[in-house]
Amino acid sequence: MNLRSLAGGFATSSLISLATPAAAYPVDCAILLCLAGGWPASVECAHARAVFIARITPWPVEPPLQIWNCPMHADYRRAMPIERLLDISFQASSQPQFSLPTLPFPAPILVVDQADVDISDPAYDFARSIRVYQTEYRRHRSSDGDCNVWSTVRLGTYGVQGDYAWHRASVDQLPDASSFSPSSGCNDYYFRSVFVDWKDYEGTYGFEEVWY
Repeated sequence: MNLRSLAGGFATSSLISLATPAAAYPVDCAILLCLAGGWPASVECAHARAVFIARITPWPVEPPLQIWNCPMHADYRRAMPIERLLDISFQASSQPQFSLPTLPFPAPILVVDQADVDISDPAYDFARSIRVYQTEYRRHRSSDGDCNVWSTVRLGTYGVQGDYAWHRASVDQLPDASSFSPSSGCNDYYFRSVFVDWKDYEGTYGFEEVWY
C-alpha cells in the first residue's frame, strides 16, 4: 500500500474526531501524513489542510508544516518514522496494519525546530518540497511619466531535516501557478499574496494562494 492509501486509511479512521480536543493528537503529524498522501478527502485531512493554510494567512506568516511539533522517535527504537506517525495518530493498539515503504532507521536529532529523527532520505522529499512565497508588488506611473515599480518577495523553504528558513527572492521566481500577472507597459498594478506549493509522496503538484 502506498502513502496515498496509507493517508486515506488514517483519514477515514473513526479513532480521531474533530470533536476530540486538538491536543489529542499533534496536528503536524496529521499534516505530514495527509500531505504525503495527497490530502485525501476526509474530515481529519481537511482539518490538517485548514491548519496548513491558516498558518500562511497573514498575520503572521508561519511555516505551514512545523515538523518539530510531531514527535516521531519517542520510545520506538526499531519503528520507522511513518509507523510512528500512525501510532501517534491512532493512539490505539487495534490500529490497522499497513505495508509501508522501506525507510532508513531514524537516528534521533537533538536540535530545535527540525525533525527529531533523521529524515534526510529522499523518501521525505515531499516534506522538503514545500515552498512559501510572500509577495508585495506595486507599479504606477508618476505624474512626470516615470514608471515606478516596487516589490518585495521572501521565500520560505525547508532544509534537510525539516528546518525552516526565509530567503530573499524576486517576482521572477514566483511559480506559474501564482495569480501574479502584471500586464506589459506601466498600468497601475498592485498585488499582495502568500503562495504555497508542494509535491506529495508520489510527486503530484499542489498549491494554494491567499490574497490580502
